[in-house]
Amino acid sequence: MAVKSVSIRIEEEMLKKIAYIADYEGRSVNSHLLVLIRKAIKDFENENGPIDGDIRPDHNVKPSRP
Repeated sequence: MAVKSVSIRIEEEMLKKIAYIADYEGRSVNSHLLVLIRKAIKDFENENGPIDGDIRPDHNVKPSRP
């Protein structure tokens, strides 16, 4: 599996709070965010069925405004 990097914009206070939680859980911020993302995917798939097949980027990005 390929590992990709993603850059996000986040408010400083939110970053400090997620860093606090990550430290409390004994994780880095990156590792904690991966835990949260995996949980979100699992919850979505439990409710809506598995996401499988050829996932195209244009189906995973919010459409641009006209």
